[in-house]
Amino acid sequence: MPQQRLDALLVGQLLYRLDWGRIGWLSNPASTGAAQLAIVQGSLIPGKGHNFHKHTHQEELIFVVAGRIEQWIDQEKRLLGPGDSAFMPPGVVHASFNVGDDEAKVIAIFGPCVGDGFEMIDMADEAPWKSLRG
Repeated sequence: MPQQRLDALLVGQLLYRLDWGRIGWLSNPASTGAAQLAIVQGSLIPGKGHNFHKHTHQEELIFVVAGRIEQWIDQEKRLLGPGDSAFMPPGVVHASFNVGDDEAKVIAIFGPCVGDGFEMIDMADEAPWKSLRG
């Protein structure tokens, strides 16, 4: 692997802090040159989550590394733990909430890449999503 590519990969791992947790790139076009998939590592604070959203042109697979996740796919809820995964086809509204007492850790894989890696449309204030978690 050329040194220049390795440097780009290390830069791509920077974490971004959000009100519900942190995310950081493991792979995206800028860090690895990948054009067909993007990979994000994420953590969710207990009691918080990545609210309802969709990726119009991308499929997504979420793999739980640690913690307990309430995973919504469309209007269906399931509980996920370490080693579990969930797949969302393009355009399907979904959300992930940490229902455990400890930080939850996930890996999310998107394909194909869109823009910097993924595109997202917030659906949290739309019906029926805004009332699902009551």
